[in-house]
Order: sequence, then structure tokens, then C-alpha cells
Amino acid sequence: MSRPTPRRPAASALSASIALLLSAPALAQSASDATDRDATDLDTVRVTAEAIARQALGTSVITVEDIERRPPANDLSELIRTMPGVNLTGNSSSGQYGNNRQIDLRGMGPENTLILVDGKPVGSRDSIRMGRSGERNTRGDTNWVPAEAVERIEVLRGPAAARYGSGASGGVVNIITKRPTGELGGSLSLFGQVPQHGVEGGSQRAGVTLSGPLTEALSFRLYGNLNKTEADSLDLNADYLTGAGITPPAGREGVRNKDVNALLRWDINDAQVVEFEAGTSRQGNIYAGDRAVSLDGTPLTTELAEQGAETNRMYRNSGAVTHRGRWGDASSRVTVAFEGTNNKRLNEGLAGGPEGTIGNATAWSTSRLRNASIDGEISLPTAIGATEHVWTVGFEHRDSELEDPYSMSQSGSSGGGIPGLDPTRGGGKADAQTSAVFVEDNIYVGERWIVTPGVRFDHHSQFGNHTSPSLNVQFALSEDLKLKGGVARAFKAPNLYQSNPNYLYYTMGFGCPDNFPSLGMGCYILGNADLDPETSLNKEIGIEWAPVSGHHASLTYFHNDYEDKVIAGFTPVDVTLDGTGRIFQWENAPEAVVQGLEGNFNIPLLGERGSVLKWNNNVTWMIENENKVTGQPLSVIPEYTVNTSLDWQATEALSLLLTGTFYGRQEPATRDMNNDDRCAEAGADCDAVRQVRDPYNIWGIGARYRITPKISLGGGVNNLLDKRLFRESNSQYAGAATYNEPGRSYYVSMNIGF
Repeated sequence: MSRPTPRRPAASALSASIALLLSAPALAQSASDATDRDATDLDTVRVTAEAIARQALGTSVITVEDIERRPPANDLSELIRTMPGVNLTGNSSSGQYGNNRQIDLRGMGPENTLILVDGKPVGSRDSIRMGRSGERNTRGDTNWVPAEAVERIEVLRGPAAARYGSGASGGVVNIITKRPTGELGGSLSLFGQVPQHGVEGGSQRAGVTLSGPLTEALSFRLYGNLNKTEADSLDLNADYLTGAGITPPAGREGVRNKDVNALLRWDINDAQVVEFEAGTSRQGNIYAGDRAVSLDGTPLTTELAEQGAETNRMYRNSGAVTHRGRWGDASSRVTVAFEGTNNKRLNEGLAGGPEGTIGNATAWSTSRLRNASIDGEISLPTAIGATEHVWTVGFEHRDSELEDPYSMSQSGSSGGGIPGLDPTRGGGKADAQTSAVFVEDNIYVGERWIVTPGVRFDHHSQFGNHTSPSLNVQFALSEDLKLKGGVARAFKAPNLYQSNPNYLYYTMGFGCPDNFPSLGMGCYILGNADLDPETSLNKEIGIEWAPVSGHHASLTYFHNDYEDKVIAGFTPVDVTLDGTGRIFQWENAPEAVVQGLEGNFNIPLLGERGSVLKWNNNVTWMIENENKVTGQPLSVIPEYTVNTSLDWQATEALSLLLTGTFYGRQEPATRDMNNDDRCAEAGADCDAVRQVRDPYNIWGIGARYRITPKISLGGGVNNLLDKRLFRESNSQYAGAATYNEPGRSYYVSMNIGF
């Protein structure tokens, strides 16, 4: 048997290539840069980085061509969810905010998915108060970049993602924007989507990009975006209005987006580049009637939904300066970045039944979050005997400050007051600083092995030190067949609400656990400065077949042991000063397990490597996803998800796409956040709260016609067979039926280059 020849870059580019792959900002450097500008050494490095990125079992890439052929109506999560190992879920099994589902990688929950834009962390959702269930009323952070400005999206799952630090236990999604081009040009993009059913919201979007050289050394990139997605009507889920209800279960919330971003690139020479970037975005919602726990709603929530009122506004401002350099065979990158978010909302209830329900149409408050960071790395190839090494050494420092006075305004006086509570409540301020260093070594052993040991050390200002070792291995069984595996320890620090001892939740009784009922003055849940970080031991092993013919297949088994998940406690830690109120805290759950299989098989049917017709498929099967103490699911997630697509380049100008997604059975939790049996709760219908969502499938078709090299027209039909699902309760009272699957809709798009 002949020894396989490893496919790897030349040693002179290897160092920087691995660095770009394995560091968070590194993933930001797109392979397209080499074609966008006259080639430099740095651009060549980025081309090599793409080839290495595709070696990881847990890596998926969405290209600009994918986005053009299947444009999302608004949020990029619509496309990201079609990758293996990816679903849209809430952060718990509560069913709250069921239509505001976010990216969940390998069942670890949205809060364990790290979102990056050009390699820089995006944390705007952290400005939104976390409710007692562990949910935030947020759309997440995948909607800050318009689809027309995206060059590619990289999704990294599994042990390789753990080295990105806190919040990446599930994985990393890196949204990479288009870079400056070598000649002046741009594009105007238009998109419209019309639903067949008038009670469902449609979308309109207009975007513009412009880039090119200013001088021989200076170039720029600019994009802007306007988008409006209508909210669903209150009539959509009206059949599930409770007997005493006022507001039906809410459909999908609408959103208005305004985005502007500018980048200036200075090519000092072939080996030194500096980029200056600044952007501002505004997202305003169109209210659809959502609330956290109130089953019936209120006249005000109905009125605001019927008006299509704007009840929250998110303003995000960002800026960064990045230097990238080549120093012989070594490469380096340093980035200084800032992100500021102002989250302005109509005040929502903080306690009991009113939690998450708007109580006044004119009372607003603002939460302010500021994230500042500096990070970088240097990469150097070496040779020890016959073994090649690529060392990557880096650092990161991040400073986060949150000011949310309204979230701390819940009174602590019931039951005589809470022992030791700060009377000023700290002014609603909290902060945290994280510093980290990491080292990683890609070792090429002979012609078959690539071994990558690494370790990251983090120091958190509140939660101390954390070490994250990792080991990833690849063995070439043959030139086309590779065995891959990895293991890593990952962690997530508690957020600035959970860890703030001044943050209170209060209930007069219904929210008290059955084992510890109200003593007369209800129950408090306090933030807890003594929490432990959440940790997970992430493992995967799999096999990949990738011949030069364009066929591709892989199968990966993953198993994550998840410890110390932060939850609202249901064992009291104290009583109020007069002994009539119980006091609970956020606490760490002992153990959870997430395990499953993911894989893909892509088959070229016509043309070289499927250039005319290809069939692409991926599958995710969740074997286990539960809290091992309570036996409850961590979130409501399909047992399996299968994505399939048939891509036909019918002519040089015309491309056609058929897509299908199959979702497996979804089972709800049988116990609530207090670990009480949901069937035992007053007024609860046992069949409803344990209702499963049966398997279903969604199909779509799309076409794109290139009229000229710079003008193209697209269109298609989503949910071709009009399979509709309805949200039967705004919270836990409908089992797994806590989100809407919209019916058939029609879309058109146009892109005009200039």
C-alpha cells in the first residue's frame, strides 16, 4: 500500500495559515481577499487558510454563492441553520420567546454559541436581561450584518472551538464581510418576500456596497442596509387563545434594520497591513404580543400588537484597528476593538406573573453595555528533526461594563427585607475583565499524522483562573480517507446578571418550588457572585472521505459532558428578616450530557466536481440532551435534522435549487424550572404540557438568472408544500408547540453591480 501524500501548504506560508485558522480573529480573513486585490504575501496566506479550515470535521462554510442562491429574508440564522450540527432553539425548555429562537450548535444552547463578525466577538445580546428561566427576549447576534455584505460564514463546532474561550462550548459562528477590491465598484441589492397567508409577515430589503482603491496604498469598503420584516398578526395563533385570555400566543416579531459600516485598508507594503473599521446599526422591533410567563396577556399587549408598535430599540456601535504582518516565515496580528450597545425598551415586569410583560406604553429604560478588547497572536513554523511544527502563541484581554438600573429596581422589602442587600443596589452596574494567553502547536508527523495539542489559560476578574487544554488529531488512512478526533475542555463564565448579587427576581407564590412553598411573603431569587463557571469536556471522533472527484462524506460522533450549568435554584439558601419569605439564588446544576451524530454526503452528478448538477446532504441526530439530575431536556430540539439540496447549473446564466429539511420528533420538558411536575400545576392541561411536535418537512425552490455579468435576478418559493405549524402557548403550556413554522411565501431578488 502506497503512503498517502499529505495536502498541506508550503512551510513558508504554513505558520500564518494555521494562525489564521486557529485564532478567533484569524477566521476573519477570507480566501477571496487574494482575488479582491493584487496578490500580496498576506493574501496568499489567506488562500492557504481556507484549505486548512476545511480539514476540521466540525467546520462548515457558507459561501457568497450560497447566499445569492438562497437569500435569507432578514436574519443570517435562516441560512446558518442548514449546516450540520445546527438548530434554532431557545436557551432552555421553557418555551418562552419561542419565535425568537437562536443558533444552537450541537445542542449546547445559544448562550454557548460565540458569534463573531470578521473575527471579533459580538455581545449585544448580553445587554438584555436574563429571566429566571435562563431566556432573554432577544433575536440574538446574527442579524447585525446584511446578507449582501457577507463574503462567507464559517461554522466551527466541537473541541476545536473550545480554544476561543468563554461562550464557545458549543461552537463559533464567524460572519466574514466583503473586503476592499482592487478596482472601484459596488452593487445594489433588492429583496422582497410576500407570504401566501396574510396573517404572516413579509420582508423588504435594500442594500448597497461600494469598495475600491483610494491611492496605491489605501483602499476602502462601505456597506449600508435598510430592511423591514413585518410582524405576524395576532390572528395567526388566535385558535389557541385560552378561555380567559386577552392576547393570543404571539407569532413572529417584526424588525426594522438600519446598518452602515466603513473600512479603510492601508497596505504599508507587501508584508504590513493596517485596517480601520467603524460601524453603526439600529434594530427596532415590530411588536407581536410576546410576553414571558403571562398566559392570558393584557389589554395593553393586545393594543401594542395591533398597532405594530416599536417596543424595543437596539443601537450598536463598533470600531476596530487591526494590524497584520509578515516577518520572514512568521506572521502576526493585533486587533483593538470596541463595541457599545444601547438597549432601549418599554419596561417589562420583573417579578411573578407580570415578568416580561409590558406594563406601561410610555415608560422606557435603557441598558448600556460596553465591551473593549485587545487581542493578537504570532505564528512561527519550525522543524525538529523530520517533524514540522507550526507554533501559534496569542493573548486576549476583554473588559465588559453593564449599566442597567431598571433591572435592579425590583423591591427587596417584602418579608422584612433581604439580609445584607445593598440598599443602593449598586446603581445597576456590573463589570468583568478577562485576560487570556494560549499556545498551540500543529505537528506534522511523517506523511499520515497531524497532531495539534494546545492550551488556553483564562483569568476572570470574578471567577478566577481556568485552564482549557485541547488535543486534535488527524490520521490519513489513505490519500482520500482520514480519521479525525479531538478532546477539549471548555468553559463559560456566568453573565453579568447571574453573577450580580443585586439582581432580584420575586414571586408571591406560584414561582416557589412545591418542596418549598411560600411562607406567606413569597420567594426571592438573587444573583450569585459565588457561582462557578460552566464547564464541558467536549469529545468527537469521526471519519472523512474527500476524493478529488468532488464527492465528500463524513460521519462524526460527539459527546459533551456538561457541568455546573447556571440555573435558578430551587433549594432555599436563607429567609427574609422576618422569616416569612424564602431566598433562593442562581446556582450550578451538577451534570448534563449532550451527545449525537452529525454527517454529510455530497455527490457530484454532472460536470467536473458537480459543476453542472450536485446533490448535497447533511444530518444531525441528537442521541441525548438532558440534565442528568432532573432527567429534563436542556432545550426543545429535534431528534434529528436532515438538510438536502439539489443544485443545477442549467445554463451558464441560469441556476436552479431545490431544498428540503426534515425535522424529527421534538419532546418538551415534563417538569418546570422549579423541578415541579407540570401536570400538577393548577389549571394546566396534562396532555397539552406534554404535547410533542411530530416530525415534519419543509421544501423550497429557487432560481437565479444572470442577465449580464453584473446584473442578476432571482426568485423562489419557500415552504413549497405550505406546511404550517402554530404556537399554541406563549410559555410552557403547549409542550413542544411553542413556535410557528410559517407557510408558503414567494420571494424575488435583484443584484445590480456597477
